[in-house]
Amino acid sequence: MTILEQAHELGKMIKECPEMQEMKVAEAAQQADEQAQQLLKEFNLKRMNLARDMQEQKISREEAVKANNDAFAELVEKSDVIKNYVEAKKSFDAVIQEINGILNFYITGQEPGCTHDCSSCGGCH
Repeated sequence: MTILEQAHELGKMIKECPEMQEMKVAEAAQQADEQAQQLLKEFNLKRMNLARDMQEQKISREEAVKANNDAFAELVEKSDVIKNYVEAKKSFDAVIQEINGILNFYITGQEPGCTHDCSSCGGCH
């Protein structure tokens, strides 16, 4: 089997993994939920307004980031459907990050996240 065939096989395995399946189910539930969709529209409007305010120098980048993070936390607390999707996406993203770390290790020989600058490290594994 060639490396490209193996890459295709890995892609199929990722598509079928439980974390991706859970994320797809949570995403479909979020898309079907009218309240969640309304909350997402309101959140996106807030984000656009924050971006505009930052561009017009009405607020600093730090203030915009904090306001955006606060609005997102509020959004997640208002809807279990959105919260379920966010948690499922985090789980899937963790799987992808782990896969990327493994690939990177075999390509570079470095442990995932290793910068060789021990001052920024949580410790070698």
